[in-house]
This record gives sequence, structure tokens and C-alpha cells, in this order.
Amino acid sequence: MKKNRLVSLSAVVAVGVLALAGCGSDSGSGTTTSAASDTASASDTGSAAAGDCVQGSIKASGSSAQKNAMAEWINAYQTKCPGATINYQGNGSGAGIQDFINKQTSFAGSDSAIKEDDLTKANARCAPGKAINMPMVGGAIAMAYNLPGVDKLTLTADDIAGIFAGKITKWNDPAIAAANPGVTLPDATIAQFHRSDSSGTTDNFTKYLEASAPKVWTFGAGKEWKAPGGQGSKGSDGVTSSVKSTPNSIGYTELSFAQDAKLGMAMVDNGGGAVEASSDTAAKTIASGEVVGTGNDLALKLDYATKDAGSYPIVLLTYEITCEQGLPAEQLALTKSFLTYTASDAAQEMLPDLGYVPITGDLITKVRSSVDALS
Repeated sequence: MKKNRLVSLSAVVAVGVLALAGCGSDSGSGTTTSAASDTASASDTGSAAAGDCVQGSIKASGSSAQKNAMAEWINAYQTKCPGATINYQGNGSGAGIQDFINKQTSFAGSDSAIKEDDLTKANARCAPGKAINMPMVGGAIAMAYNLPGVDKLTLTADDIAGIFAGKITKWNDPAIAAANPGVTLPDATIAQFHRSDSSGTTDNFTKYLEASAPKVWTFGAGKEWKAPGGQGSKGSDGVTSSVKSTPNSIGYTELSFAQDAKLGMAMVDNGGGAVEASSDTAAKTIASGEVVGTGNDLALKLDYATKDAGSYPIVLLTYEITCEQGLPAEQLALTKSFLTYTASDAAQEMLPDLGYVPITGDLITKVRSSVDALS
């Protein structure tokens, strides 16, 4: 897609709410339209599974990592189907899950599957149905850096863990220098940025650290940042902006944001050789994921410790979380129609150009079955 178009769309989402309309299985481009009615018409309810246009309005929130993909999808969706409004706010995975639990949204975007106490609460919201996870967007978590004079950088898992644990504080530390022979590293203090909000990106990043550098990373994994030191920034866009404006800095952020900001991205060596962050290299890791959910719940287990050559290990999956059964009738039709579209070939084929990884193969077939089962 054209650069100026993506920047414009991202800016709209960053303000907070996208007032865009929805469609089913077609793709395209267009501009924001005004909101339509707040309820789906009765004649449209039964046709949502086929991806037909549905009148109505829904709200969704969550993952900031998928914000650029969601902006493009909603824009394409509304071009074909005026008469519906979808408001998506990229306020972070944790906030999105709480919005869904509190019945403020029709679905949540989360970069980690809903589980434990949150799942219990979401199931209560969906009663007599249950909440399910549907992977819709794959991505690489880039080690974005701003290091003047250094155009190429490789970091091992122990290096990354040491930096974010506050144990490696200088760019010319011997451990980093050993991974970068021939590179002149500055004698500068590392400015480290992490997420300040409850984040599925943080959950995936810390799962990577826990799996790949267990002797160095001793802070466990989760959506909340637990290690001392560093500076917190809100959202993928916040971390990206902080790194871009701060020399000698590094932060973890979804690949598309690092690409848009034209930041350096470190190659990661998990033991099988240095691998750059890209849609293709992340796809190899995601493709090896194992479905651990049951029925229409498609939560996956990823191998963050992979040493396969050409597999970028720091990855995430963004799930769309909604009620398998139990959404109010006025929300169900449009939610089902929109998610039918996002799982379509047309929508998934947009993702690589945006810096994301499409869901493919048997997994996307299962995703489509899960969406079709919404009732």
C-alpha cells in the first residue's frame, strides 16, 4: 500500500475511534463514512455468516499491535458496505479484554490468548455461551533501535534479556561486541523502552525471554512489565516514537510500526544464526505453532526458543476474542460479518504489505469455521 495512506489511517486510529462501515468478503479502499444505525436489521442477521453487508454499529478495542491492519481492514470493509459503523480503539490488549468483559465492546483484540481469571469473567459475560480466541493477525516483534552510525546490529537472546533486565547497560558491552565483529559500537548508555500499559506484546516478548534466555531473564512472563529500570511508553506507537526520538535507545514493538518509523531493527540469533525480522521469517515460527485450545477456541502455543535457520523467534499472534454464543442480537450480525471478512483471502493478503503475517493453511480454515459458528 502507499505510505501516505497508511500514515493517514494510523493517525485516525490514534485519535481513538474509527467511525467506519463494514462489509463481508470483498476488499478495497475508501474513506471514512458517517455512523449508521445502532442495531442490525432483522433481515440481515441470518446472512452475516456469508459476509453480507449488515446495517448497525459495534465497538471493539485492544491490541495496538494490530492497529494498522485493523485500520486498513475497516477502510476496505466500509467502502463496499455503507450503512454500518465499526469503532476500533487500539488501547492495548489488557484494556481491550477488560472492555469486552465489561460489555463495552463486541470483540477484543489481544496479542495473547485470554485465559485464567480473564477467561472466567469473559465466559460469564458470554453466558450461556463462552469466549473464544481466533488468531487473525501474525507478526514479528522487532528489536527497534536508534544507534547513530550503526546500520547493522545482531543481538543474541542473552544480549536482549541482559538489556531489558538492566544487566547490560552500555552499547559496547563485551557481550554485544562479541555478536557484532567489525562493528564499531559506541561507549554510550543504553536507553531501554518497554510498554507501560498491560500488553499482549509484552506477554509474548517476555515469553520469548523466559524460553530463550532463562539464566538471564528471571522476571517471568506476563502482560505487565516487571523488570526494574528502563522507561515505559504506552502502546506500540508510543514505544516506537520514544525510540525514534531518543539516540542510543532500543525497544520492542510490532514490526509494522518499526518499518513505518524507518528504525533500525536488530537481527536476532537464537543459536541457529542471525535472522532479520520480517513477515516471511516470522511466518516460519508461527506456522510451527500448536493449537492448544479446544473446539472453536484456537489458542496456540508458539516455540519462542526455536533455533531453526531462517525462523525469527520473537513473534506474536493477535486474537480476536468474542462470544461463541451470547453476543446481543444487535451486535452479533455485524461482528460475524466483519470477522468473516477479516478471515477472508482478500483481507489476509493485505497483511504482508503492512508488515504483518497472514494466517494460512489449516489454521485459517479453522478460523473461518470458528467465525461461522458464532451465534
